[in-house]
Amino acid sequence: MAVNDHPAFPPSPAPSSTAAASRNHQRLLWTGFAVLLSLAIGAPVLAILVNLFRPAAGVWQHLIATVLPEMIANTAMLMAGVGAGTLVIGTGCAWLVTMTEFPGRRWLSWALFLPLAMPSYVTAFVYGDLLQFAGPVQAGLRGLFGWQRGDYWFPDVLSLGGAIFLLTFAFFPYVFMLARAAFIDQSVCVLEVGRTLGLGPWRRFRRIALPLARPMIAGGLALVLMETLAEFGAVSYFGVPTFTTAIYRTWFGMGDAVAAAQLAAVLLVFVLAAVMLERASRRARRFHHTSARQRPLAPKPLAPLPAMLAMLACALPVLAGFVAPAGWLLWLALRDGDPSGFMRLAGYTGNSFWLAGGAMALLVVVALALAYAERLVRRPAMGWLIQLATMGYAVPGSVIAIGVLLPLAAFDQALDGWLTAHFGISSGLLLSGSVIALFYAYLVRFLAVAFNATDGGLQRIRGSLDHAARVLGETPFGVIRRVHVPMLRGSLLTAAMLVFVEVLKELPATLIVRPFDFDTLAVRVYQLASDERLAEASTGSVIIVAVSLIPVIWLHRAAIRSRPRE
Repeated sequence: MAVNDHPAFPPSPAPSSTAAASRNHQRLLWTGFAVLLSLAIGAPVLAILVNLFRPAAGVWQHLIATVLPEMIANTAMLMAGVGAGTLVIGTGCAWLVTMTEFPGRRWLSWALFLPLAMPSYVTAFVYGDLLQFAGPVQAGLRGLFGWQRGDYWFPDVLSLGGAIFLLTFAFFPYVFMLARAAFIDQSVCVLEVGRTLGLGPWRRFRRIALPLARPMIAGGLALVLMETLAEFGAVSYFGVPTFTTAIYRTWFGMGDAVAAAQLAAVLLVFVLAAVMLERASRRARRFHHTSARQRPLAPKPLAPLPAMLAMLACALPVLAGFVAPAGWLLWLALRDGDPSGFMRLAGYTGNSFWLAGGAMALLVVVALALAYAERLVRRPAMGWLIQLATMGYAVPGSVIAIGVLLPLAAFDQALDGWLTAHFGISSGLLLSGSVIALFYAYLVRFLAVAFNATDGGLQRIRGSLDHAARVLGETPFGVIRRVHVPMLRGSLLTAAMLVFVEVLKELPATLIVRPFDFDTLAVRVYQLASDERLAEASTGSVIIVAVSLIPVIWLHRAAIRSRPRE
């Protein structure tokens, strides 16, 4: 007997035509809203690309004759060096803490996430202060051995090599995090097959585990390369000309918005080409194993000497990427600190937290709306629009800043001209000179962070729940409010924390777009450290690092929960 034929289960009443028409109307409104929202978020990227066809020959001739060749070479070497370094360190450490047992493995598997909490520009300031000629390291060596200037050789940290070293230890957790998740997901059965075929540990890693983990490792490496291209504070402090520093100096130093936008467009084309090339390289390949048996991995104990080497290999990145810079910052903050007074420091902190909190709320709401629109309207066009909207994370902050300011400035100028012509009133910089432009820049830059966390949680909710809610008369908005939001609390909280910390640490877009006399902790730290006043910048740096530790701990707990159990 069918369920609905049983007297205890009377048939559900058919929805009225009026209710069905209302739901269809709301669905169309939701779709239209998502389309307009995606186009608005993707507008800065399109605005940058349009400037490729505008004339700016004079500035380009000057750039080609002076810094452009060096800028291109530095950017390419920086990406190659940081990419290779993070690939080796991140993948190697992930394999060691996942597949082997050695003293301190559990502690190090958590500590290897810590460099994510240290902004790269803060790390650059710390190492510049520690390793310069007058710094404590060289001063200690001269005092210990009685050396004078010219008696010894010491590497120049304020150089391209120093920038590669610094960014490698700042960004390797992106590769480590995803490689570790890929290795955890692999069943021990697959590796046992390699052992029966006579493969040793190194050949099993190279020929089985590494190919299976390639998509995740490639994803982490893509994040590293994007962050390297987007880096401004560290390379600017080290005096290394790159595309990002050239965009900032062309905009503010030469006052040429068109040339700055064209530089941004060239950089954007390189970023998009790199992402598409990586995806195309693995489009026709498969990286999953076919065994249905999923036995969890048991770390293999190492002999004393290999165990000691493994411990050192995993501890050195933690020491270089977090412990040394964080310890020196804390020492400077306790010894000297920011002398500007409690009220001014509280003002910078309040500005940072207000921006981060507002951006967090805005991005979570927009991410949820777009993720539900993609779930509601399963059309390729909607997927392409959402990809356009979430493209901003692959674009440097300085490029986003240019893309945001161009349309907003054009709107301000048009409005000001119209008001002046008709009413004799000047509106000034209504949008481009306000925090609205900052929130717009954050929305474009970090939407992918919030969207990926939200969409990942939404995909784990069965579609039958949506259908059941709609049969009971719920509107699309009601389904989100009463069904999805309660089930997405963990994903939404993760998205909110990640966005909060990303905005708190963000420097180039904030530096370019912020209103006059509106400074944040990141801007204050950059300005002080650029003036060789690291002791004064230490207080703001410690606050940023302390807050940034929250999502790092969250990520580690999520990674622990992801390990398969018997």
